[in-house]
Amino acid sequence: MTFDQAEFAIRCEWGLRGMRELAPISDVVVIVDVLSFTTALDIGTSRGGIIFPYPLNDASAATYAMTLDASLASAGRGPGFSLSPGSLESLPAGHRLVLPSPNGAAISFAADHAVVLAACLRNASAAGRMAARLGSTFAVIPAGETWASGELRPSVEDSMGAGAVIAALPGNRSPEAELAVASFERFRDDLSSALRKSSSGKELMERGFELDVELAAEWNVSWNVPRLMNRAWVSALVG
Repeated sequence: MTFDQAEFAIRCEWGLRGMRELAPISDVVVIVDVLSFTTALDIGTSRGGIIFPYPLNDASAATYAMTLDASLASAGRGPGFSLSPGSLESLPAGHRLVLPSPNGAAISFAADHAVVLAACLRNASAAGRMAARLGSTFAVIPAGETWASGELRPSVEDSMGAGAVIAALPGNRSPEAELAVASFERFRDDLSSALRKSSSGKELMERGFELDVELAAEWNVSWNVPRLMNRAWVSALVG
Protein backbone atom coordinates (compact mmCIF):
# COMPACT_ATOMS: atom_id res chain seq x y z
CA MET A 1 0.00 0.00 0.00
CA THR A 2 1.21 3.50 -0.82
CA PHE A 3 0.91 4.95 2.68
CA ASP A 4 1.95 2.06 4.92
CA GLN A 5 5.74 2.64 4.74
CA ALA A 6 6.04 -1.15 4.49
CA GLU A 7 9.52 -1.11 2.95
CA PHE A 8 10.93 0.26 6.21
CA ALA A 9 11.31 -1.43 9.60
CA ILE A 10 10.49 1.79 11.48
CA ARG A 11 7.35 3.65 10.43
CA CYS A 12 5.79 6.80 11.82
CA GLU A 13 2.38 8.35 11.20
CA TRP A 14 0.02 10.68 13.04
CA GLY A 15 -3.05 9.93 15.07
CA LEU A 16 -5.80 7.35 14.97
CA ARG A 17 -5.77 7.07 11.19
CA GLY A 18 -2.02 6.59 11.22
CA MET A 19 -2.33 3.79 13.76
CA ARG A 20 -4.97 2.04 11.67
CA GLU A 21 -2.80 2.35 8.57
CA LEU A 22 0.45 1.07 10.07
CA ALA A 23 -0.55 -1.33 12.85
CA PRO A 24 -1.70 -4.25 10.66
CA ILE A 25 1.77 -4.67 9.13
CA SER A 26 3.86 -3.86 12.23
CA ASP A 27 4.97 -6.16 15.05
CA VAL A 28 4.82 -3.43 17.69
CA VAL A 29 2.76 -0.25 17.96
CA VAL A 30 4.14 2.59 20.13
CA ILE A 31 1.74 5.43 21.02
CA VAL A 32 3.24 8.82 21.95
CA ASP A 33 1.21 11.60 23.62
CA VAL A 34 3.71 13.66 25.60
CA LEU A 35 1.27 16.33 26.87
CA SER A 36 -0.04 14.47 28.53
CA PHE A 37 -1.60 11.00 28.17
CA THR A 38 1.47 8.78 27.80
CA THR A 39 3.44 10.82 30.34
CA ALA A 40 0.57 10.23 32.76
CA LEU A 41 0.65 6.52 31.88
CA ASP A 42 4.36 6.27 32.61
CA ILE A 43 3.94 7.84 36.04
CA GLY A 44 0.68 6.10 36.95
CA THR A 45 1.64 2.58 35.89
CA SER A 46 5.10 2.89 37.45
CA ARG A 47 3.26 3.19 40.78
CA GLY A 48 1.39 -0.04 40.01
CA GLY A 49 -1.79 1.61 38.75
CA ILE A 50 -4.08 -0.07 36.20
CA ILE A 51 -5.25 2.54 33.72
CA PHE A 52 -8.10 2.08 31.27
CA PRO A 53 -8.17 4.47 28.28
CA TYR A 54 -11.44 5.98 27.12
CA PRO A 55 -11.98 8.36 24.17
CA LEU A 56 -14.77 10.52 25.63
CA ASN A 57 -15.01 12.60 28.78
CA ASP A 58 -18.78 12.54 29.19
CA ALA A 59 -21.46 10.57 31.02
CA SER A 60 -20.52 7.42 29.13
CA ALA A 61 -17.08 7.49 30.80
CA ALA A 62 -18.69 7.15 34.23
CA THR A 63 -20.74 4.20 33.01
CA TYR A 64 -17.63 2.59 31.55
CA ALA A 65 -15.78 3.03 34.85
CA MET A 66 -18.63 1.36 36.74
CA THR A 67 -18.52 -1.68 34.47
CA LEU A 68 -14.80 -2.04 35.23
CA ASP A 69 -15.10 -1.43 38.98
CA ALA A 70 -12.75 1.50 38.45
CA SER A 71 -12.68 5.15 39.45
CA LEU A 72 -13.02 7.87 36.83
CA ALA A 73 -10.34 10.52 36.44
CA SER A 74 -11.41 14.08 37.14
CA ALA A 75 -12.44 16.09 34.10
CA GLY A 76 -10.29 19.02 33.03
CA ARG A 77 -7.40 18.13 35.37
CA GLY A 78 -9.66 18.77 38.33
CA PRO A 79 -9.16 17.57 41.93
CA GLY A 80 -7.94 14.04 42.55
CA PHE A 81 -6.50 11.77 39.88
CA SER A 82 -6.69 13.22 36.38
CA LEU A 83 -4.89 13.54 33.07
CA SER A 84 -2.35 15.67 34.93
CA PRO A 85 0.80 13.53 35.29
CA GLY A 86 1.55 15.22 38.61
CA SER A 87 -1.74 13.98 40.04
CA LEU A 88 -0.74 10.36 39.41
CA GLU A 89 2.47 10.50 41.41
CA SER A 90 0.39 9.37 44.40
CA LEU A 91 -1.67 6.73 42.56
CA PRO A 92 -1.83 3.63 44.81
CA ALA A 93 -0.66 0.27 43.49
CA GLY A 94 -3.56 -1.73 42.13
CA HIS A 95 -5.80 1.32 41.73
CA ARG A 96 -8.07 0.96 38.69
CA LEU A 97 -8.56 4.26 36.88
CA VAL A 98 -10.42 5.19 33.71
CA LEU A 99 -8.48 8.00 32.03
CA PRO A 100 -10.29 9.76 29.18
CA SER A 101 -8.44 11.72 26.50
CA PRO A 102 -9.38 12.64 22.91
CA ASN A 103 -5.88 11.88 21.69
CA GLY A 104 -3.70 9.16 23.23
CA ALA A 105 -6.59 7.48 25.03
CA ALA A 106 -8.73 7.46 21.90
CA ILE A 107 -5.94 5.77 19.94
CA SER A 108 -5.38 3.29 22.79
CA PHE A 109 -9.08 2.49 23.01
CA ALA A 110 -9.17 1.64 19.31
CA ALA A 111 -5.95 -0.38 19.32
CA ASP A 112 -6.44 -4.13 19.02
CA HIS A 113 -2.90 -5.03 17.96
CA ALA A 114 -1.06 -7.80 19.80
CA VAL A 115 1.70 -5.55 21.14
CA VAL A 116 0.92 -1.92 22.01
CA LEU A 117 3.29 0.17 24.14
CA ALA A 118 3.13 3.74 25.43
CA ALA A 119 6.09 6.08 25.23
CA CYS A 120 7.00 9.63 26.12
CA LEU A 121 10.25 11.51 26.62
CA ARG A 122 10.58 10.08 30.14
CA ASN A 123 10.82 6.46 28.96
CA ALA A 124 11.86 6.82 25.32
CA SER A 125 14.93 4.57 25.44
CA ALA A 126 13.18 2.00 27.62
CA ALA A 127 10.26 1.86 25.20
CA GLY A 128 12.60 1.43 22.26
CA ARG A 129 14.48 -1.33 24.05
CA MET A 130 11.31 -3.21 24.94
CA ALA A 131 9.84 -2.81 21.46
CA ALA A 132 13.03 -4.28 19.98
CA ARG A 133 12.64 -7.34 22.24
CA LEU A 134 9.08 -7.88 21.05
CA GLY A 135 9.41 -7.44 17.30
CA SER A 136 11.40 -6.18 14.33
CA THR A 137 8.93 -3.84 12.64
CA PHE A 138 7.52 -0.82 14.44
CA ALA A 139 4.69 1.68 14.07
CA VAL A 140 5.42 4.79 16.12
CA ILE A 141 2.27 6.89 16.43
CA PRO A 142 2.51 10.51 17.61
CA ALA A 143 -1.01 11.26 18.84
CA GLY A 144 -1.06 15.00 18.22
CA GLU A 145 -3.67 17.35 19.62
CA THR A 146 -7.25 18.10 18.59
CA TRP A 147 -8.59 21.40 17.33
CA ALA A 148 -11.99 22.53 18.64
CA SER A 149 -13.37 21.40 15.27
CA GLY A 150 -12.18 17.86 16.00
CA GLU A 151 -9.40 17.92 13.42
CA LEU A 152 -5.91 16.64 14.19
CA ARG A 153 -3.31 19.24 15.18
CA PRO A 154 0.21 17.82 14.82
CA SER A 155 2.23 18.88 17.85
CA VAL A 156 5.93 19.51 18.31
CA GLU A 157 6.05 17.63 21.62
CA ASP A 158 4.71 14.42 20.07
CA SER A 159 7.03 14.75 17.09
CA MET A 160 9.97 15.05 19.51
CA GLY A 161 8.70 12.19 21.65
CA ALA A 162 8.26 9.93 18.65
CA GLY A 163 11.74 10.85 17.46
CA ALA A 164 13.24 10.01 20.84
CA VAL A 165 11.70 6.53 20.66
CA ILE A 166 12.67 5.99 17.03
CA ALA A 167 16.27 6.95 17.82
CA ALA A 168 16.35 3.99 20.22
CA LEU A 169 14.96 1.46 17.72
CA PRO A 170 16.98 -0.82 15.43
CA GLY A 171 16.28 -0.91 11.72
CA ASN A 172 15.91 1.33 8.70
CA ARG A 173 13.61 4.32 8.99
CA SER A 174 10.97 5.76 6.72
CA PRO A 175 11.34 9.46 5.80
CA GLU A 176 8.48 10.16 8.20
CA ALA A 177 10.42 8.45 10.98
CA GLU A 178 13.61 10.32 10.06
CA LEU A 179 11.73 13.63 10.29
CA ALA A 180 10.60 12.80 13.82
CA VAL A 181 14.17 11.97 14.85
CA ALA A 182 15.37 15.26 13.37
CA SER A 183 12.85 17.18 15.47
CA PHE A 184 14.01 15.39 18.62
CA GLU A 185 17.69 15.94 17.89
CA ARG A 186 17.08 19.64 17.20
CA PHE A 187 15.69 20.16 20.72
CA ARG A 188 17.26 17.38 22.78
CA ASP A 189 19.69 19.71 24.58
CA ASP A 190 16.85 21.82 25.99
CA LEU A 191 13.65 19.81 25.95
CA SER A 192 12.18 21.77 28.83
CA SER A 193 12.46 25.07 26.96
CA ALA A 194 11.02 23.54 23.79
CA LEU A 195 8.00 22.15 25.62
CA ARG A 196 7.43 25.37 27.54
CA LYS A 197 7.46 27.36 24.30
CA SER A 198 5.22 24.93 22.41
CA SER A 199 1.55 25.72 21.94
CA SER A 200 0.52 22.76 24.08
CA GLY A 201 2.98 23.66 26.81
CA LYS A 202 1.91 27.30 26.90
CA GLU A 203 -1.72 26.25 27.18
CA LEU A 204 -1.00 24.03 30.19
CA MET A 205 1.15 26.62 31.94
CA GLU A 206 -1.54 29.27 31.46
CA ARG A 207 -3.90 26.90 33.28
CA GLY A 208 -1.46 26.43 36.15
CA PHE A 209 0.02 23.05 35.18
CA GLU A 210 3.68 24.01 34.87
CA LEU A 211 4.69 20.89 36.82
CA ASP A 212 3.07 18.68 34.19
CA VAL A 213 5.18 20.32 31.48
CA GLU A 214 8.35 19.83 33.52
CA LEU A 215 7.54 16.18 34.22
CA ALA A 216 6.90 15.62 30.52
CA ALA A 217 10.22 17.23 29.54
CA GLU A 218 12.33 14.82 31.61
CA TRP A 219 14.21 12.54 29.23
CA ASN A 220 15.06 8.91 29.97
CA VAL A 221 14.33 9.10 33.68
CA SER A 222 12.09 6.01 33.65
CA TRP A 223 12.60 2.34 32.81
CA ASN A 224 8.89 1.67 33.06
CA VAL A 225 7.06 0.91 29.81
CA PRO A 226 3.25 0.83 29.88
CA ARG A 227 1.81 -2.02 27.84
CA LEU A 228 -1.81 -2.37 26.78
CA MET A 229 -3.11 -5.70 28.10
CA ASN A 230 -6.78 -6.68 28.05
CA ARG A 231 -7.74 -3.05 27.31
CA ALA A 232 -5.80 -1.72 30.32
CA TRP A 233 -2.40 -0.07 30.56
CA VAL A 234 -0.09 -1.82 33.02
CA SER A 235 3.59 -1.59 33.85
CA ALA A 236 6.25 -3.59 32.08
CA LEU A 237 9.73 -2.84 33.39
CA VAL A 238 12.82 -3.06 31.22
CA GLY A 239 15.71 -4.82 32.87
